[in-house]
Amino acid sequence: MKNQYETVFVMNPVLSQDQVMETVDKFRKILTDNGAKIVFENNWGLRKLAYPIQKKNTGFYYLLEFQGEGSLINKLEIEFKRDERVMRFLTVSLDKHAIAYNERKRKNAELKKKEEEVTTN
Repeated sequence: MKNQYETVFVMNPVLSQDQVMETVDKFRKILTDNGAKIVFENNWGLRKLAYPIQKKNTGFYYLLEFQGEGSLINKLEIEFKRDERVMRFLTVSLDKHAIAYNERKRKNAELKKKEEEVTTN
């Protein structure tokens, strides 16, 4: 059985939307080319940082949740370090409780979205 991981990375705020998506595509491709299955992804957009990084106060946040082999994490993190568009990254291994929590959170968000669509129509 493959492990499940969640990676959040912060990209430089001076990037255009196209450059942000290019960066995301690059890391998505690294994962899939190495046999990982992307479970969920979420673009958090431009957010204020808790503290300045490289004299920047904001950054583009992106989350990737995926299943893959543990050896893949090292390859992924080396690529993050080499890419000057990425200011910070964090990968965590998800246990069964975290996986269940994420699935519940997504289902609740979908239900809420459907309820809003019903009430607006």
